[in-house]
Amino acid sequence: MTEPSIEDAFVRESIALLRGSLLPRARTALARLSDDEVWWRPNEHSNSVGNMLLHLCGNIRQWIISGVGGMPDTRTRPLEFSEEGPIPASELLARLEDTVEEAVSVLERLDRSRLLEERRIQAYDASLLRAIFHAVEHFSYHTGQIVYVVKMLRDEDLRFYNL
Repeated sequence: MTEPSIEDAFVRESIALLRGSLLPRARTALARLSDDEVWWRPNEHSNSVGNMLLHLCGNIRQWIISGVGGMPDTRTRPLEFSEEGPIPASELLARLEDTVEEAVSVLERLDRSRLLEERRIQAYDASLLRAIFHAVEHFSYHTGQIVYVVKMLRDEDLRFYNL
């Protein structure tokens, strides 16, 4: 059996993190909030969980689906933060799940030899590898914020680790 290339391993790990780790954690956290709590903001300078979910969809779409996959970039970033709801949690989750699956499809089809190819994404020049890395890291960052909000509101351990 041949060892996978570093390029294959990178793409596989990115898919595993998006689909197998980060999305399930966001799903678990979101399931503990009411629709009203999804749109709660602690202050005017903070985002609601709903805003973060919309923002994750926009970011993944822009960086992976458009930036890596070549689909048109239709993102309107300010709307992700100005939305105040009440988009139900179930709809937000469905949007995120669909976006992640679309991104995974792009990654599965990606010609690994193109990972160092440069693209203009948002206002940045980035390799496809950098774009994927950014989107996964960004998803992780905001998933952590969502989990923090849930723990703050529920005083509950979400049991992501069996230690």
